[in-house]
Amino acid sequence: MSENGFDLPAKATRDVMDRREVLADRTCEALLQAGLPACRGSSQGGPGATVQVDPLADGGVLVEWSTQEKLATAAVNLLERGVDPSNLPHTIRHYETVQTCMRDAILQILASAGFRAERAEAHTYGSAVHVRGFNL
Repeated sequence: MSENGFDLPAKATRDVMDRREVLADRTCEALLQAGLPACRGSSQGGPGATVQVDPLADGGVLVEWSTQEKLATAAVNLLERGVDPSNLPHTIRHYETVQTCMRDAILQILASAGFRAERAEAHTYGSAVHVRGFNL
């Protein structure tokens, strides 16, 4: 327990983090080879795949897709104004479709390249892809 009276999530060991860094580099390389814009880090500042290493013990390598800012901002602005969830505006449906299609494409591309990847836990990581390792 921490000094604040609650447990903090356990961090991954240095060895695990080193292996995740290698996996993240290879993941990014595989996406670039497939022709997708991809970068390592917390934000690439533009559309494409961002490959990150989560330092928590149960974390791992995560790939998130970003649309152009104009589409993402339009969807967020609509959500902030409030929408009827049973009748979402076209912009929000389009944004969600793009996110789903790109997540599924990334999953298939990484599987074809020899990676073990799956949908990340949605509550924690949204529409990210969780890369677990290599099949080869």
